[in-house]
Amino acid sequence: MSSPPVARPDEVRRHNRTTLLRLLHVGGPSTRAALATELGLNRSTIKTLVDGLAEAGVVEEKVPRPGRGAGRPSLLVLPQPHAAVVLAVDLQVEHVAIALVGLGGQILGRNSWNLHARTRTADEVITHVIESTRVLAGDLGVEPVAVGVSVPGVVRRADGLVHEAPNLRWTDVALGDRLSAVLRVPVLVANDAELGAVAEHLRGAARGSSDSVYVSADVGVGGGVISQGSSLRGGAGYVGEIGHMAIRPGGRACYCGSRGCWETEIGEAELCRALGLAEDTPRGAILVELRELGSDAVSAASRLEEYAEWLTLGLVNVVNLLGPELVVLGDLLTVLPESVIRAIAEEVRRRSLVSRAVGGTRIVSSALGADVKLLGAAEVAFEVVLDTV
Repeated sequence: MSSPPVARPDEVRRHNRTTLLRLLHVGGPSTRAALATELGLNRSTIKTLVDGLAEAGVVEEKVPRPGRGAGRPSLLVLPQPHAAVVLAVDLQVEHVAIALVGLGGQILGRNSWNLHARTRTADEVITHVIESTRVLAGDLGVEPVAVGVSVPGVVRRADGLVHEAPNLRWTDVALGDRLSAVLRVPVLVANDAELGAVAEHLRGAARGSSDSVYVSADVGVGGGVISQGSSLRGGAGYVGEIGHMAIRPGGRACYCGSRGCWETEIGEAELCRALGLAEDTPRGAILVELRELGSDAVSAASRLEEYAEWLTLGLVNVVNLLGPELVVLGDLLTVLPESVIRAIAEEVRRRSLVSRAVGGTRIVSSALGADVKLLGAAEVAFEVVLDTV
């Protein structure tokens, strides 16, 4: 029987360097001693790694602010944001946001614009993203080394083909290839809810949780899954279309060709109906109505009773199927009155066999607000960057 291959010293050093850099990128400043403990490496190895990264300008060491403790404080190792900058793009149905994000997750600069019927075409969006990126990068004096893009649709992760983004009216758009051909850097495109899950797992409400689900409701409904600490992507990257669970037989027709999809019961249009608003009510007016409703728990429970029931039913299915310890609600769901969220969480715990088995699946709102998918897009871009910095 042949012996397993032994890693060469240079491969070990590269692995340790990347692991240390990833720890600083996600966890923030740390002392050498803490890095040694976290990585299970001796202090001399940590010293060699940190000294090499500092010499390359990737990290720096600083004395922390004076504290109350006696003695000389340990130096903190900090990632340098400008050592590696990525472009994050959050493409939504009515809005596009871009940001240049530095090592460590710091947003260095951003831009955004609204979409309308004419400007929502793939050609218009791609052109505007490229032009805005060049202006923003020029203003900041940086160049992105990779790009991450969040799209509300079904995306083939291998090459960034948007197979279908129905609310944008996109079909088979080679978004990844088209952007990389112009920007000349790696481009990673992914479903928006998947990236929401990644961002919450690394930097938000699901930090420290190895099994979580991110559920977002906007014009459409999507889901992202973190399983045992990693993003669950499925075959070819097509996973997370939980908005198309058929939960109401004979319900409203859905653009996917089915009826009674979860999306038709808890999406933006249904939320407007529950609030007694026209389906084309501007987003700002919806948010105002929800915030005002939050001050009256009795009225909130009454007006949102049916909406909450369908949201609860879908969440019970999600929890029973995937068994997460945590569910994070995003987009419009974060603005639902707290009293309604608490009632839904209790119902999910009561009605879900799996939730009871794991001691009660927690349901919380996103901690990252409107930046959640931008930050998720940045993180997938950094996946291909950290081992090359």
